[in-house]
This record gives sequence, structure tokens and C-alpha cells, in this order.
Amino acid sequence: MIDLTVAAIAEIVGGTLADISAEQAATTRVTGTVEFDSRAVGPGGLFLALPGAHADGHDHAAAAVAAGAAVVLAARPVGVPAIVVEPVTAQDGRAGVLEHDTDGSGAAVLAALAKLAGTVAAELVSGGLRIIGITGSSGKTSTKDLVAAVLTPLGEVVAPPGSFNNELGHPWTVLRATRDTDFLVLEMSARHPGNIAALARIAPPSIGVVLNVGTAHLGEFGSQQVIAQTKSELPQAVPSSGVVILNADDPLVAAMAEVTAARVVRVGRGDAADVWAGPVTLDDRARPKFTLYAGAVQAEVQLAVSGDHQVSNALCAAAVALECGADVQQVATALAAAGPVSRHRMQVSSRADGVTVIDDAYNANPDSMRAGLQALAWMAHGGEDRRGTSRRSWAVLGEMAELGADAITEHDRIGRLAVRLDVSRLVVVGTGRSMSAMHHGAVMEGSWGSEVISVANREDALELLRAELQPGDVVLVKASNSAGLGVLADTLVAEGGSAPR
Repeated sequence: MIDLTVAAIAEIVGGTLADISAEQAATTRVTGTVEFDSRAVGPGGLFLALPGAHADGHDHAAAAVAAGAAVVLAARPVGVPAIVVEPVTAQDGRAGVLEHDTDGSGAAVLAALAKLAGTVAAELVSGGLRIIGITGSSGKTSTKDLVAAVLTPLGEVVAPPGSFNNELGHPWTVLRATRDTDFLVLEMSARHPGNIAALARIAPPSIGVVLNVGTAHLGEFGSQQVIAQTKSELPQAVPSSGVVILNADDPLVAAMAEVTAARVVRVGRGDAADVWAGPVTLDDRARPKFTLYAGAVQAEVQLAVSGDHQVSNALCAAAVALECGADVQQVATALAAAGPVSRHRMQVSSRADGVTVIDDAYNANPDSMRAGLQALAWMAHGGEDRRGTSRRSWAVLGEMAELGADAITEHDRIGRLAVRLDVSRLVVVGTGRSMSAMHHGAVMEGSWGSEVISVANREDALELLRAELQPGDVVLVKASNSAGLGVLADTLVAEGGSAPR
């Protein structure tokens, strides 16, 4: 974060001082990072006192100051230097971010954090910072990682770790930027209409990227059309001086060209787009290779990430880099070196015993589940030339959360798809109605006996895999993060004595 006095921060957020005098606040400076985990606070930092599932940050304020924090941003006095903001009623989806905010203290701190991030972003933009916002129903984190990779040769980049993309993670990431930062890459997620617009007000992007409109969080939004309208809040937020990059292969995204005042750059699989990919081939790890075209210029691209769906992500990243001054060959070189960064997102590991683990356990919706299964099938059945010896494939799948009334139908479809893709073993993890529907779909599609098995939890799944995996098998682990299958994937990789590559 930029260097600010405690007094200046208090004025920005509209807070009052507690356990620190006005004179001290005028001279005490926040020179470190902003943190919501007291264990991460360093000298000169700002600690956010937020309620959590197991602890209230207010109770850890003293520990944060002892660790070096200059001040605490809190909703009540905490016995150490603090800026106190009044509790408010949670709005704009903040209740979903802080489920344990029973008294409005968390909402107050988040609102103050947003004000601080907005002020800092505005100052940095005036100094030349470029802000890139990315949204979509799936692929945001993978695309964010690719964008950061292609921009790094051009200057200093700040991007969120993992999926820090909501009312807490978004401003927290903004405040990682300093006066030396050239590019700030932000994911923008939504649980309700208006969420993306609110995030865009904190740090208005000069480049907006919309990847796709799928069915993630369908239970929250009610319809795919409402999801599209919510995603369109990003292109609407980009000013006429900016650029909006749209995936032209998704009709709902392509239509967003009509709602933005910014210049539009279209990406896609055909030459009707401004930045496009020629025919795509996949290697034995399902890593795409294609020719990247931008106007009259072209370059060969070999991606280091797995899955045909990564092509659209890479095209969006390429378009961002080209807008920021890179040439096509620079982009191709950067993409070739950009392997998986964020954990549990299409990380492919080869174990010492010959088992391949595809760890895509962070998130799941119908679109990303289909993409993961297709990558699994490709890796198992001979790779690019399709003439190799088929390997046994395992799909270890957990629940796709937040699908609302469509949950049963969508889980049934995934079970059927696993059979149609000739997955050798489908392991359905969980006992709820959705997982029963996935199991039922596989059975009705023609799977039988041990080809599809239902287990109660990840421990049972791990026991099964330990007993039955053989050298050469390929295992996909995928579910929404709430299913906790990331632990299973980590264990599978660690027990094989290898690291992702």
C-alpha cells in the first residue's frame, strides 16, 4: 500500500481514533501491508478486525499490534491504537462474505476497507497504474494467472493469490499495489446483481475482460440471463477511453458490446475475431497448441496449462497484453512459460508410481466439470494421435454447489457425461440428493457394477483409491471448494512422491 498516516486513513474511512492521540495519528505511518490475519501482520501494517467462523479479529488486535501493526481498523475500541468505524447493516452481498457478521461490525470494516482501497486506487491511477478487471462464470482465476504472466515482462504486476475476488479479497488486492506497480489485475466475482458494479467502483478498470456466462451460482441468480446482466456490469463500468475484451464464442458475452462505451476487442476460435486461435491440437497432457493471430501478425503458441478450455483464457490474456504494449511473439513466449499458479486448478502431477493426478478441486460448475472430464478423457485415451494404449481413468467428483433448482438435473447430466466419455471409474463423493443424482445418471447411461461407486466422504474415496489405483491410471479430482476434495488431491500427490509440473 502507499505510505499514509493513521490520521489520513481515519479521514478517508470516516472513522474515529481510539487509544491513539490525534498528535500520534498525524505522525504514525502505515508503511506495511493490510492484513485480516493477525499472523500475517508485519511492521507498519494495518490489521482488519473481522468476525470469523472460529474467532473475532477484534480479539486478536493486541497480537497484531505486538507483531508490528501500526493501527487496527475495527468496529469497536480494542485497547490498542485503532480507527473505529460504526457497525452497519450488511449490504451488497457482504453477509455472504462474512457469514458470522451478526452485529454489522464486519460490514463496517469492509465498507471502510472499500473506501480506503478506492482512494488509493485513484491516486495510483493518476500516477499511471493500469487496472485490468476480469469476470466470467468460470476461468477467472486461470485467466488472471495468465494475464499476470503475459504482463510481467512489461512491468510490475500485482494480482490476487488464488481467488481473492469478493468484497474482502478485491480491496485487499488493490491495497497490495504501490507506486511502483504498473498493472493491477483483479478478479471480479458476484453472488448477487450489483456486486461487480460495486467492485468496479472501488478500482475502476481501464481494461475489462468477460470470459463466459455459464451456470455457476445459478441458485443465487435464478436464471442465466440474470447472470449475463450481472457480468455485463463490468463492460458498463469501463469508460469510453478504455477497452473491453469479449469472448466472441459466447453469444451472451458477445452481446455485451452493445452495453459498453469502451472500445471492444473480440477474441475467439475463428477469424471473425480481432485476436483469434487457429486450429487447436492437444498433447498427451491436454495442453493446447495453436497459432495466435492478431491482425496480420501471428505466432505459434504452446500452452503450459491443461485443457482445451484454456484456449479462450489464453486469448483473453493475449488481448490484454497486446493492449498494454506487448507484441504477438512476446505474448506467445510468455504464455508458453505460464504454468499453473493457483492451487487446485488443473494442476497435473505425475507420481513416481506412474499415476497421473489432475487436481481441479477448487471449484466446479457444469461448464468447468465438463471441461475437466474432457481433459481427463483426452489424457487417458492416447493423447493427440489417439493411437496410444488407453489408460484407466478415474473421475472423483464432489458436489457442484449453488445450482439451486437445477442441481439435480445438472448432477445427473455430469454422471451421464462421464459414461459417454468412457471414464473407467466414476467415484461419487457425498451423500446428498445432488450426488445421488450424479450416481443415478451414470447408472441410467449404462454404467454398472464397480464402474460407478458412491462413497460418503473424501476419506472413503481416498481409501478406495489407495487400494485400487494402478500404474498408468489418470485421476481427476473435482468439486466445489466446499466439498473439501482439495485435501484428497493433495494427499494423492504427496503419497506418490512427486510435485506438480
